[in-house]
Amino acid sequence: MKRIGRGPGVATRVMTVLVAVVAVVVALTVPGAPRAAIVALTTPFAHRSGAAPTGTGLTEQAWVAAHDGPTKYPGMAVDWDVPIRMSDGTVLRANVYHPADAGGRAITTKMPVIVNLTPYTKLISAIAEAAVNTPVLSPALIWVLNQLNFAGTPIAGVDQLRDDLNGGMVSNFAFDPKLVENGYTQVVVDVRGTGYSQGVWDVFGSREQQDSVEVLDWARTQPWSNGRMGMTGMSYSGINQLQVAAKHPKGLDALFPVVPSANLVPDIVAPGGGLGVGFLTPWLALVNILKFIPDVRSLLNGTFDWKWLASRLQNPAVFVPELLTGVFSPTVGGLTPTTRQLIDPNSSLRVAYHTPLDRITTPTFAIGAWHDLFTGTEWQLLDKLTALPASEKKLVMSDAYHATVTSDMGKPGAPPRSDVLQMAWFDHWLKGVDNGIDRYSPATIHRLGDGWWQGPTFPEPGQTYQRMYLSSLPSGSAPGSLSDGSLRRSAPVRAAVQTVGPGISTLCSNDTAQAMFGLLVFQGCYGDNRLAETNALTFTSAPVSKGTVISGPIDLHVLTRLDGTDGYWSVMVTDVGPDGRSAVISSGQLTTSLRQIDDAASLKAPDGDYTAPSYLLDIYHRELVKPGETVPLDIGTHGTDAYLAPGHRLRVDVFALNLIKGMSLGPVTQASGLRPEHLVIDPARPSYLVVPSSRPLV
Repeated sequence: MKRIGRGPGVATRVMTVLVAVVAVVVALTVPGAPRAAIVALTTPFAHRSGAAPTGTGLTEQAWVAAHDGPTKYPGMAVDWDVPIRMSDGTVLRANVYHPADAGGRAITTKMPVIVNLTPYTKLISAIAEAAVNTPVLSPALIWVLNQLNFAGTPIAGVDQLRDDLNGGMVSNFAFDPKLVENGYTQVVVDVRGTGYSQGVWDVFGSREQQDSVEVLDWARTQPWSNGRMGMTGMSYSGINQLQVAAKHPKGLDALFPVVPSANLVPDIVAPGGGLGVGFLTPWLALVNILKFIPDVRSLLNGTFDWKWLASRLQNPAVFVPELLTGVFSPTVGGLTPTTRQLIDPNSSLRVAYHTPLDRITTPTFAIGAWHDLFTGTEWQLLDKLTALPASEKKLVMSDAYHATVTSDMGKPGAPPRSDVLQMAWFDHWLKGVDNGIDRYSPATIHRLGDGWWQGPTFPEPGQTYQRMYLSSLPSGSAPGSLSDGSLRRSAPVRAAVQTVGPGISTLCSNDTAQAMFGLLVFQGCYGDNRLAETNALTFTSAPVSKGTVISGPIDLHVLTRLDGTDGYWSVMVTDVGPDGRSAVISSGQLTTSLRQIDDAASLKAPDGDYTAPSYLLDIYHRELVKPGETVPLDIGTHGTDAYLAPGHRLRVDVFALNLIKGMSLGPVTQASGLRPEHLVIDPARPSYLVVPSSRPLV
């Protein structure tokens, strides 16, 4: 047991010191910097605080004070690399963080336990925590970052990355010292095959899910546990929360998933049947590299785990062959068995990747984002967590990306920081504190183009679906697009065929920013789709005369024609301002041969139009087409919440490829030949956008 104060120890602070010393020097020399205050700092960075949206009647500032104020215990102690043996003999490793007294001794009182299961190694978690919680150095570093303002520059996205530090995200990703020092034991575990844990990485599979159950059983029965548990974490560590909660492990009483998915194949692995290469390539590389970082301490003291090394060598590049054959194999038979399982709805792997949200009975507070990788899951959480009453399920949706999800939180007029909400949620459900978090609005939504609102449900009340028909008549608003068409309330009277070929213009698009976790900082790409639209068929409405809210999923029903026997389509829906800027509010994609829809899992408007089609994505039942045949498609885009200000227009962009977010599977590429694709406008069989709105679109 070692005293670590507000960080994981001297060794892990070294990396922080190298950067933060520079920050201190700058902060002490830059005019206007609070020199005396910086020198005197002896507590961690004081995050920005801000009220939640007004009108809730809840004491949000009390939650901020509870988190940021004096803690119950003065310090923290840690047990490093604690072994947890699984039922098959594999040993996982965990860091266990305990509250400590002033002498650095762990408190022996039994307390609630918070578990985070991560593939990114708990070493990274420890470093991340140290980076934002090292006294003197971290506040100086954050102060310097807060002085930088890139608004109005080509790299304005840097501001969102910086603001993430102010929004509490690091405490969700790693662990929260404030949480520990207020009376929780936090356990951060390397999942099987990653970090210092033995075994082969199972990537959300059934064995990994069983590990999650067994880790919780272990944590619940430890002498420092009172038997009540919560789970925290973002992305991977949010997904496995939902997975294990659906299995009802004993003692699991609260979840706090940040940017989670409950349906991995349509969300990110193969959205619309296209391989998610933009995300999967760097992500698989990252985890497969990090898993080879050895426990240096064990090498030095002669306790190195040779089983750990043997398991790494057993499969050094997990899922990489699946990715490569998925892109390059020209036939289904050339795909690896695992790849074929991913696009077989009846396979055991596909079943493991789809979490039945209706089985979750654990109170759940989720945070998502409109430009996240997993928006397809997040916007539906309130509706699909059917076993939970409103008091036990909450959803915050930010105007951000995967890695910047909390960047617009903790500011005036916004919900509290995520670490504040997290502690309030755990205090209520694990300690019985009546702090009002159960009465917080179920939906707290950052409306794109507007501000935050709260309500009992999502989509917003008062939405009516309508058809906006595609017309070849020019809108006059997209002079730089491949083809400038219009969206109209009435069906077209003139037939037309418009052609688009696969291109690379989407490399500079919001979808690329989404696939890159939000790390694409060039605002000219993620904030304005006009460069991408140079190789898109665009259809734009007339300007709205009054402010109009668009809340919910959108579907493009479109007639298509191919020169090959298969094709891949991508759709982006945008808000077009009077200055011409085209900001993406939703997107989707579909492979022609995988167009079969699961009606039972789909959503429809009252008139029967699809609003959120759910695709079977079954490689064994592809429906190839005849060249020149006219084929109707329903291309769904994820739910959104956007405000069209007076003078703004609604636009739909149609592409024949979507690099780097999605690439057609190898067999699809072989069948399509990457030939041009054709959109058919037929007055007898019109194409149309099915869109919700608070008032009729003109």
